[in-house]
Amino acid sequence: MKWQATLYKDKHNFVYDYGTGLLELLRPKPGEHILDLGCGTGHLTKTIHEQCGNAVGIDSSAAMIQSAKESFPGIAFYVQDATKFQFNTPFDAIFSNAALHWIHPPEKVIRRMHNNLVNGGRIILEFGGKGNIASITNQLTTTLNDYGYPPKPLKEVWYFPSISEYTTLLESNGFEVSMAQLFDRPTELASETSGILDWLTMFANDFLVGIPKEQVTAITTTVQQKLKPQLFREGKWYADYRRIRIIARKI
Repeated sequence: MKWQATLYKDKHNFVYDYGTGLLELLRPKPGEHILDLGCGTGHLTKTIHEQCGNAVGIDSSAAMIQSAKESFPGIAFYVQDATKFQFNTPFDAIFSNAALHWIHPPEKVIRRMHNNLVNGGRIILEFGGKGNIASITNQLTTTLNDYGYPPKPLKEVWYFPSISEYTTLLESNGFEVSMAQLFDRPTELASETSGILDWLTMFANDFLVGIPKEQVTAITTTVQQKLKPQLFREGKWYADYRRIRIIARKI
């Protein structure tokens, strides 16, 4: 996945805006050492750092980390693979918003989180859950097939688990789960004219690699037109998000 940091900040800031609600579950305390896993452009890392004084952000995208470093030079940001990261000093908490549905295999991320926490340390996570963006992905799949471009299987791009699937993985890897929720969260997109087009450009480019530019334009325009009856309401575009939210601790 090739991330476009400027497009992310300009038209997809809802990602970290919604993450502020997750911070209420994290409740950083002064002096805590906290990791923001999949920190993107670092906006939520900054908020965590202001409360605990010792936040670190990691992301696999060099473009995102460069943007974070430029915006928040007083915070430690690193390009790191979530399936391999290791720090010398363990964390009191690991926070992750809208990142884990991009990372395979999930077991490796869970083991890395466990290995990088103090005993009793907590994880606070939110990411795409079972049924996330189903309207968008179903229409994208249909349209790609109609244009003669069989799409990648969705599971090769995203990981959208059920509650039982993910909590079982956590419990089998040394975590005790205290909260698990799966909920609908229709999410307003920035543009009233190109909301789905922008979303596809930002988040679904893996499905469009190798397709001629004029065909990409035709495909994404068709997807937006077909989705209008479902996802365009009162002059605004919405993505049909479903989120899974988890609180657990290392045992």
